[in-house]
Amino acid sequence: PTTGVLYKEDNYIIMTTVDKEKYKCLLPLIASGNEEEEKDYKGPSPGELLEPLFKQSSCSYRIESYWTYEVCHGKHIRQYHEEKETGQKINIQEYYLGNMIMKNPLSEPEKRRELSCGYDLLLSLTQIPTKNIEGQMTPYYPVELGNGTPCSLRQNLPRSSTVMYICHPEAKHEILSVAEVTTCEYEVVILTPLLCNHPKYRFRASPVNDIFCQSLPGSPLKPHNLEQLEKQQEMLKMPFRRVKEEEMPSTKEEKFSSIHKPVAVGSHQLLTVGTTHISKLTDEQLIKEFLSGSYCFHGGVGWWKYEFCYGKYVHQYHEDKESGKTSVVVGTWSKEEHIEWSRKNAARTFYLREDGTQTVRMVSHFYGNGDVCDLTDKPRQVTVKLKCKESDSPHAVTIYMLEPHSCQYILGVESPVICKILDTADEYGLLSVPS
Repeated sequence: PTTGVLYKEDNYIIMTTVDKEKYKCLLPLIASGNEEEEKDYKGPSPGELLEPLFKQSSCSYRIESYWTYEVCHGKHIRQYHEEKETGQKINIQEYYLGNMIMKNPLSEPEKRRELSCGYDLLLSLTQIPTKNIEGQMTPYYPVELGNGTPCSLRQNLPRSSTVMYICHPEAKHEILSVAEVTTCEYEVVILTPLLCNHPKYRFRASPVNDIFCQSLPGSPLKPHNLEQLEKQQEMLKMPFRRVKEEEMPSTKEEKFSSIHKPVAVGSHQLLTVGTTHISKLTDEQLIKEFLSGSYCFHGGVGWWKYEFCYGKYVHQYHEDKESGKTSVVVGTWSKEEHIEWSRKNAARTFYLREDGTQTVRMVSHFYGNGDVCDLTDKPRQVTVKLKCKESDSPHAVTIYMLEPHSCQYILGVESPVICKILDTADEYGLLSVPS
C-alpha cells in the first residue's frame, strides 16, 4: 500500500496455519515520523504541485442520471445535459458553476500562479482545511471559481464553486463528488496524485491498520480453511436471494461504446476508479490464480468498493468500522448464460496492428443473476470488460464501474496481467493460460 501507515519489507512475521501452509505477513509501522517530515519539508507548495494539471488544460467528467459535470482544471466548471431532437439536432442545456476569471489583465498562467501563490501563503499561515471523506478528516487544497452563470434564485448573482483537491496516489484527477452546499454555491472534490508529494496533504494513518499476508512458495494464495469458510458463508446467503425463473436476466443488452475511459466517466450515484496492487507472485502463478478465480481483484474510490473474481462473481461492498460489511451481489457467473449472451453481443473487440494482423483489444463477459434490484424488481447484471493496460507496475489493477441503466452495470477491469492472456480468448471471449 502507498497510503496511510508505512510497511517495510523487513518488518514481517511468518504465519503457519494448522495445515502447515506458510504466509509472510507485513506489519504496519505504527510509530510514524509524519510530524518531523512535515516540519522539514522544503519542496514545492501545493499550488506548484498542481501546476502541471492546469498547464495541460485537462478536464475531468462525472456522468450522473441527468447532468454531466465537466471540470476543466484552472479554467471552468460546467454542468450540462444533451438531448437529440428530431433531425439529429443536439439541444444543450448548460450552466457554468464557476470560471477562473480575474479582474486584472494578466495572462492565464500568470493569473493561476498569482492565485495559487495567494492560497499557498494563506495556507502556510493557517491550518490546512479538512473535509470528512468516508468518515476520515482529509486535508484538501481549495481553488475558488466565481463568475458562473447568473442564478435567478439569488438576484442573478453569478454561481460559484470551491474545487477541493485531495491526495490519492492511484487516482487520475477524477471527480469524487459534486454538491450544492447552498443555493448556487458548489463544492467539487477532485482526487489527484499530484498533492501526495506534500506531507501535509497525504492521508493520515487510520487507527485500524491492515496486515497484508502473501503466500510463500508451496502454499495456496488463500489458506484452505479460509476458502472453506468463505464457501460456507456464500451458501448461507443463498436462501435469502429472491430469484424467480421469470426474473432471470434478459440476454438482450444495449450495445455501449467499447471505449470506457476511467478518467472521464462516472455513473448514476457513483464514480469509482480505484487501483490496487497484487502481491508479488510470478506471472505464471498470478495468471493461474486469476483464471481459477482464487485471486480476486479489488478496487473503487468512494462509498462502494468492488470485488471481481474471474469466472465466479462481481460483488459491491461497503465496510464500516461500526456496522461491519454491507455486500451486494452484482452478478454471478454462468458459462451457459454467458455463451447465450455472447451470441448476440460482441465478446471480443479487436484492433489492427500496423502489419495488418488482428489482435484482441478487450473481452466482455456477462455475469447475471445478481441480487434482486428494488428499482426494477429484477436481478442485477453486469458486463465485465477486461482490457490490457500497460503500467510501470506489472501488477497494477484499475477497476471502475458504470451504471448506464438501473441495476445493469458495466465493470471495467484494466491490468498488465490481462495483456498476457487476451490473445487466448476464444469465440466466446473465454480466456485460458497461455501455452
